[in-house]
Amino acid sequence: MERDCILLAMNPTNLIRSTVNNPDFKLLVSHLDRELAIIDGEDHAFFAQYNQTDAVQYVIVAYLEGSPVACGGLKSFDPRTLEIKRMYTIPSARGMGIASDILYHLETWAKELGYHRCILETGIKQPDAMRLYDKNHYSRIPNYGPYIHQPLSACFEKMLSH
Repeated sequence: MERDCILLAMNPTNLIRSTVNNPDFKLLVSHLDRELAIIDGEDHAFFAQYNQTDAVQYVIVAYLEGSPVACGGLKSFDPRTLEIKRMYTIPSARGMGIASDILYHLETWAKELGYHRCILETGIKQPDAMRLYDKNHYSRIPNYGPYIHQPLSACFEKMLSH
């Protein structure tokens, strides 16, 4: 584990705060990118350009029985808003609530940093992701930034209570 990691939960699933340099985060993102290439098909290049990790500042990685199974990150969008990026759970760990736990801890981290809102973009071809955000009280908003004219995008926000 990296020196800058902070253990957030000690259950069957352990969550740590880390950085984009975490090798387990990099591994999970490579799985995510392969899955998205299949889901997005010919539109993958458009979305991939906005999913680079170089601007992601804060990362959470989830471990189940010592193995990395899920991740999520945050990057600055504006002085009051962080954008959730690179949410992923390996197929064998889906449906266990791990993604919701990651979202909760990303939101907590955002509040600790003084942010008031989280936003995100997902694809309409990813109904499970859309259900995850709905279940966790994210509201659908008009597409923002590079997704404004992208009919395959669905954008969401959640205001963070302080």
